[in-house]
Amino acid sequence: MKIGFVGLGIMGESMCENIIRKHDDTVYVFDVVKDKTDKLAALGGVACGSAREVAEKADVFISMVPRSEHSRAVYEGILPALGAGKTCIDMSTIDPSVSVEISEMVKKTGAEFLDAPVVKSKPAAIAGKLGIYVGGSEEAYEKMKPILLYMGENIIRLGGNGKGLVMKICHNALVSQIQNGVNETSTLAALNGIDILTYAQAISYGGAGNWYLDSKKDVLSHEDYTTAFSVENEHKDVHICQNLARECGFAMPGLDNAVRVYDKALEMGIGKEDFCATVKVVRTGKA
Repeated sequence: MKIGFVGLGIMGESMCENIIRKHDDTVYVFDVVKDKTDKLAALGGVACGSAREVAEKADVFISMVPRSEHSRAVYEGILPALGAGKTCIDMSTIDPSVSVEISEMVKKTGAEFLDAPVVKSKPAAIAGKLGIYVGGSEEAYEKMKPILLYMGENIIRLGGNGKGLVMKICHNALVSQIQNGVNETSTLAALNGIDILTYAQAISYGGAGNWYLDSKKDVLSHEDYTTAFSVENEHKDVHICQNLARECGFAMPGLDNAVRVYDKALEMGIGKEDFCATVKVVRTGKA
């Protein structure tokens, strides 16, 4: 079974590298930035000149691109190359409604379609230990699960097309609110002479312990905002969640506050930094 991978950014390159290392057949690769395509080709992938070429050659077409408009453009471009016997897996984090539209477009060709967004960040992508949320048919999910296991260790099917993305958006929205709570209370602790590492140790003794703090306490202590998952990517995700909530007629005041923080972070020009850099917004007292 030949696999194609399109979108070799921060996460995509490591996900694709795991496929190349673990799969026993050809892996075709493409990114709009040629250097990224060349890098994965040097690791054993076969470089292609377009997403369409990847789709023509691969049995399984995987995409990992930034936004809804990018996913739509990719799949509109490859439609003539799709048909029965092919499966598409979009691992991008995009609007669930757009993903459902794409799935309907793809399935009209006879191909299968799964949405399979990932959770955790760059270190987990490198280690092949991502969490993966899947939407699509049970049959397609079971067939593609061995490929998904090249990239992740915790994989769950949430229902039909779009449901993987609904769960991913709920997950990242929750992270944004946990993060904001950590940012606010750790800043208050610091104003009263308690440093972030002592704060984190004390938090671990009670009911407020959380994975975000455990994973970020050291980088927050060193004020190291090297990007594992960017502010601008989480900004996109909280806005998708806000739109989804509006579509459902559901109020989420905690999310609205997180959105304000992320909007301010972009205004401050820190969009390319790791998303833990939102602590800078809270420390200004102007969030």
